[in-house]
Amino acid sequence: MEQGQLIEFRLQGERLLAVAERPEGKKDWIVVDAKGQSHKLRPQRVEYTVAGSPYLSTDIPAFLKVCESFLDPSGLEIAWELLTEMEESATPESMAQLLFSEQTPHQCYASHVMLAEDKIFFKRKGDRYDPRPESQVREIQHQLEVEAQKEAEKLAFIEKVKQAADGETVEWEEGDRQRLETLERFILYPDQSTKAAQELLQLLGRSQTTDKTFELLVSLGWWSRHENLHLHRSGYSPRFSQKVLDVADSRFSSPLDDADEAHRLDLSHLKTYTIDDESTSEIDDGLSVEALPDGGHKVWIHIADPTRLLSPNDDLDLEARRRSTSLYLPTGMISMFPVELATGPMSLIQGQVCAALSFGVLLTEEGAIADYSIHPSWVKPTYRLTYDDVDEMLHLGIQAEPEIALLADFSKQRAAWRNSQGSIKIKMPEASIKVKDEDVTIEVLEASISRELVAEMMILAGEVAGKYGVEHNLPLPFRGQPQPELPSDQELLLLPAGPVRACAVRRCMPRGEMGTNPVRHASLGLDSYIQVTSPIRRYTDLLAHFQIKAHLRGDELPFSSEELQEILFSVVTSSKEAGLVERQTNRYWSLEYLRRNADQVWQGMVLRWLREDEKLGVLLLEELGLELPHRFERPVTLGDRLEVKVSQADPHKDEIRFRELLETDVATAS
Repeated sequence: MEQGQLIEFRLQGERLLAVAERPEGKKDWIVVDAKGQSHKLRPQRVEYTVAGSPYLSTDIPAFLKVCESFLDPSGLEIAWELLTEMEESATPESMAQLLFSEQTPHQCYASHVMLAEDKIFFKRKGDRYDPRPESQVREIQHQLEVEAQKEAEKLAFIEKVKQAADGETVEWEEGDRQRLETLERFILYPDQSTKAAQELLQLLGRSQTTDKTFELLVSLGWWSRHENLHLHRSGYSPRFSQKVLDVADSRFSSPLDDADEAHRLDLSHLKTYTIDDESTSEIDDGLSVEALPDGGHKVWIHIADPTRLLSPNDDLDLEARRRSTSLYLPTGMISMFPVELATGPMSLIQGQVCAALSFGVLLTEEGAIADYSIHPSWVKPTYRLTYDDVDEMLHLGIQAEPEIALLADFSKQRAAWRNSQGSIKIKMPEASIKVKDEDVTIEVLEASISRELVAEMMILAGEVAGKYGVEHNLPLPFRGQPQPELPSDQELLLLPAGPVRACAVRRCMPRGEMGTNPVRHASLGLDSYIQVTSPIRRYTDLLAHFQIKAHLRGDELPFSSEELQEILFSVVTSSKEAGLVERQTNRYWSLEYLRRNADQVWQGMVLRWLREDEKLGVLLLEELGLELPHRFERPVTLGDRLEVKVSQADPHKDEIRFRELLETDVATAS
């Protein structure tokens, strides 16, 4: 390095021109930049030396200004094409000659800057620059175009977010959706939050907290204020893939051949009742009573036959298997099958001849099964009734429908017989939570003759299916429950009658189990039992239909014992997840209901203890059938009743707090 030389070096990554002033020690030089600032520099750090010395540091601004007129990177592509053809590399000086037909210091330095900053056409090798292969250049150009497009989309997304937050209507593109889904994942799984989500929130100038991000998605109209996060986390999609929808649509226009058509039993002459809640849209069971010549009666339980519209392991079957069950949420039902099928040709529709799997049963006077038969059938539902309709008919003693009274009598016989077999009945208030247009209602499902009637008939069909499986040694999805160790009668008598005592029994009940071999079901009082009455909305019932119908036809079973067990393992896991989503969603809306009714005085009962030494227990709100945790403020015992008001409720955080009312508080509230 010599005094007066104009050199280029990098300072913190930035390109900088300076003039060599004097040596500093044996190895360093002092150089001065355009601002008059001195820098100590090793010669090895010099990246380019400008010809035409000597220079003064005050010459640098004018030098750079002249160089700017030569900085045109577009010329590099032409130079690259020429040098590629000639198979030659370039130096700043040869590039200046090629681009400008001269080699002035300004032109050479401008060529150096363009070559050094170029990332497309040339690659530095020592003091020279080799032209890149054409394939590599095209790939780099493509990547840069993609990056530019991404940057443009990013800026457009920021603008859309501003517009949507201001209440304007925007149309989200696919790239926008991916970014919004990145924010979704940040809310749903904050512990697994990606750098992409944090960068996106920073780009939007938003706080990197889940609460604020949730508010952002709500303000954008992407999520609702009451978005079901439990459903999002579950992976249970409210929507079906287009492939599944296409298959479902094809079953309307080109249904499968009915393998049972030749031997379906025609029961369409029987008066058939379907009994459900008014809101039920998947009608999967109906009841009939057949008068026999000897004066006796046969009970028929007709179950919808969706298997005639699908085959084992086809797209519809696999989708139902993946979902495992229909999901019943306060906001509505998410069907296991596409809803057009589930509520249409799969259901037992009033006034239409429908395919069914019918269980005909003769009962003894005690209510045991005397004889039974199972048939693929045709039925024609006569009446679609609600539970309230049936209760009213029984109360009024409607003579025109004697079958209803007979079914009620048979259900009482069945309940008495199961009781003699050791069944365990637990009566606890059950809340029914409904949300319509974000209006929340909670009702307690009262025990009624009609509900017990239907429940007993469904259990009866399950016992028949279990018997059939045992007698023919079939691999079927048997349900069982181990015998519980219940409190002694003396222990139970120490507890208040009603919900407290029932809750104590409930806590002793073991979890149900499922397998391909029959086991006793303790709470039902049955030696073998298979759920078969909801094949539209419960996949294990559908499996039972596949197996039983194949055996009735004399065909090979669709699933071996090993295959069935493997399917059950995954389906049971999915069903548990679906059940958890239902419970969590019910919990959310129950807290939201209480939040909205914070001024209401509620009647509560001390149901059970969680940690008695800390006065932490479960409070039963009897009017709503809700069981919620509460830390009691005064000494109480199980069964005590007290009046409470909500002091704090946050459904998003799953928090609820109550304030116990004294008599003076109650008088003031009234």
